[in-house]
Amino acid sequence: MCGIAGALDRVDRREFSVPRLLAMTGAIAHRGPDDEQFHAEPGVILGARRLSIVDLAGGRQPIPNEDGSIWVAFNGELFEYPELRKELLANGHTLTTRCDTEAWVHLYEDHGEGMFARARGQFAVSLWDRRNNTLILGRDRVGICPLYYAERDGWLIWGSEIKAILASGMVPARPDVKGIDHLFSFFCAGTTRTYFEGIKSLPPGHYLKVVDGKMSLHQYWDLDFPDAGQERRMDDPTPLVDELEHLMRQSVERRLRGDVPVVSYISGGLDSTVVLGLSSRERGKAVPSFTIGFDKAGPDERAHSTESARALGSPLTTITLNSSDIAASYPELVLAAEGPVMDTSCAALMKLAAAVHGQGYKVALTGEGADEALAGYVWFKTQAMRDKISKVIGTGLPLLTRKFLLSAVGGGSAHRAPLLGICGVRTAQQDMYELIGQARPILYTNDMWRRLGDHNPYDDLNITACDRMKRWHPMNQSLYVGYKVMLAGLLMISKGDRISMHSSVETRYPFLDDDVIKFCSEIAPEYKLHGRTEKWILRQVAAKTLPHQIANRPKTMFRSRFSKTFLDPGHPRWVDQLLTPDSLRATGYFDPEMVKRERMKQLALPRVTARRFVMDIALTCVVATQLWHHLFFGGLCDLPTWTPPKLDEYVPSSNGQLESPAGVG
Repeated sequence: MCGIAGALDRVDRREFSVPRLLAMTGAIAHRGPDDEQFHAEPGVILGARRLSIVDLAGGRQPIPNEDGSIWVAFNGELFEYPELRKELLANGHTLTTRCDTEAWVHLYEDHGEGMFARARGQFAVSLWDRRNNTLILGRDRVGICPLYYAERDGWLIWGSEIKAILASGMVPARPDVKGIDHLFSFFCAGTTRTYFEGIKSLPPGHYLKVVDGKMSLHQYWDLDFPDAGQERRMDDPTPLVDELEHLMRQSVERRLRGDVPVVSYISGGLDSTVVLGLSSRERGKAVPSFTIGFDKAGPDERAHSTESARALGSPLTTITLNSSDIAASYPELVLAAEGPVMDTSCAALMKLAAAVHGQGYKVALTGEGADEALAGYVWFKTQAMRDKISKVIGTGLPLLTRKFLLSAVGGGSAHRAPLLGICGVRTAQQDMYELIGQARPILYTNDMWRRLGDHNPYDDLNITACDRMKRWHPMNQSLYVGYKVMLAGLLMISKGDRISMHSSVETRYPFLDDDVIKFCSEIAPEYKLHGRTEKWILRQVAAKTLPHQIANRPKTMFRSRFSKTFLDPGHPRWVDQLLTPDSLRATGYFDPEMVKRERMKQLALPRVTARRFVMDIALTCVVATQLWHHLFFGGLCDLPTWTPPKLDEYVPSSNGQLESPAGVG
């Protein structure tokens, strides 16, 4: 993958300062340490930092079409490029590289905006069509690759990371309290909203089109499910098991493509072990694997990882971390993620990516996405139980559940989500969302509520399939929301692209292949959650090649300790500094007295209760939010703050050269 940035004048044809563009790409140099280029012409500039994976010598970008009227800068991978290349050559196009970046200009020539239907993979792309004065910014279907944009003084400014936009010096850094409210409602900011006011995330499956300065947002893809009762099911599901195995083998084969070695993450669980097994089988030899061990910092899966790697003959590298290691790395994590991170295990994954980079690798496969496709999370089991009970006692169960949650936490009835929170349905996640959301009336200041106004985070999720959702099976309604909110907003940012690319490592996701997602969306719910067995059909695939004890191993959530990572003795000094009354009053988000009280309770309570569980996560979010505020806005603790590259202090990339491919600029 790479990092892209650029700017378009929507008003006139003003020149964009090249040093300013280089500051933007310099701010994301970790995404592309191998090369740096730009293309500039009046009114528009495209920049790219390159992580060389395909066509190492020839794939420099931005890349034009044959006559130079169309230019593209691209982050990501088109996994079916070998097939696309043959098709483009057959259509008469001249290809000067072996790099998939070049496919975009010719797909656009042949299909216009329909190019996204032909683009399969993970990507964020910026394409400039000079003849039609048209800019297109697009993002992959499920949001693996990030792309942000902002408007300022007639300019549209974009980048693979928010740091690129801030480094332009044109967009001021201001906190968005609505984004913070998303953190305390859904564990992450929504797929459009960020934690920075005025900076938006391009939604997955969308493209932004600007023609003669007029901007419009278009959706080119959305996840779909059959109507309830119309899902694929067979008396004998064996053909469906075989089909999933074929699709997964195909997906893995595509994601092994490239001119550099590929490794695999492994947690010891089912998903990553299946990926490692299929990739080793496809390569004809064991693929190296990397795993994490926790030293009294959370559930330790080292024994399972070692067993799985040994069964597959994979050479295994293990990174072991304790709570102090995780706490010490949190400032780096929050800088990489560009927002507060509630899941402390993300810091461990950041260290894992650093280990991959340290051994000279650039690409790693992961098992992320299987839980979203095949109902792997515990709340899907809870939903199934709730639905069964509802058939007996009636439809009042969700209301009873809500009352229990409120009484258990003691947050009161104010500021609650609607009973049917998303598109008029109650998804499996909502019990958890509401439980954590009860920390808001306890911790928020009156000023925070005033700044939020009448904002309802549930209305802010940009769910576009409400009419269709109501016809789906309840499990599929919940799976859809999982793809839209948690996958795109948390897993693909704080556990995915941002922390891997921080170490110049591209992560690839076989379970997020288009064909795999489509297949999993079509099959009957009982093939996903079969009684108490999650991901049932994947276990049947695993049973063909893995030992029984691995294929049938119960799911373990990969997690590390939450607030005690920061509150136990020996925590970093900056934690106390962030939580002083002065620091809390400076940001205005959280009530100093309530934070102090809940902190003391968290350390003193001997047993786990609903309230303690909620505050365990909520206090982690408080620390992470205060830390994020300091790193980007300053003034709260002794840690250094993030500063963008200076416009007049550009340092050339590693090859010592920089030139516009057009000879302009």
